[in-house]
Amino acid sequence: ILRSAEAAGADAIVVTPGSVDVYNPKVVRASAGAIFNVPVVVADLDTVSSAGLELFGTSSHHAAGRTVTPYTDAGLTGRVALVMGNEAAGLPDEWDDSHGPIRSWLTIPHAGRSESLNVAMATTVLVFESARQRSAAAGRSGPRPER
Repeated sequence: ILRSAEAAGADAIVVTPGSVDVYNPKVVRASAGAIFNVPVVVADLDTVSSAGLELFGTSSHHAAGRTVTPYTDAGLTGRVALVMGNEAAGLPDEWDDSHGPIRSWLTIPHAGRSESLNVAMATTVLVFESARQRSAAAGRSGPRPER
């Protein structure tokens, strides 16, 4: 996730309290240095939302009370935060369009029989789609230049 977000040009990576320790040696090694090239902060979703970011939750399926949009149909050019659930359980089932911190839901449609992508692959798809949309909006053909 860290490598993909950094490669796509994310401005920051936010982990919520109780998430993996991003400075765990295995995480640092897996990030291939990305952790040193993009700010990583710990904050809850209310704090992220209060900073003016629109929260987009992810769902591998349509759930009652959630208006789920294919990621390619969502506008990801503004100040957005892509909220990824944990590998096993995803985001809480009780969160829907009117309960919980998320009002916009994304899905990655599947052609095959797999129920879902793993969280790292789903994150990669979404951060690069956001980068593609931002580049197109800025009149560029690829991700933004290196900082």
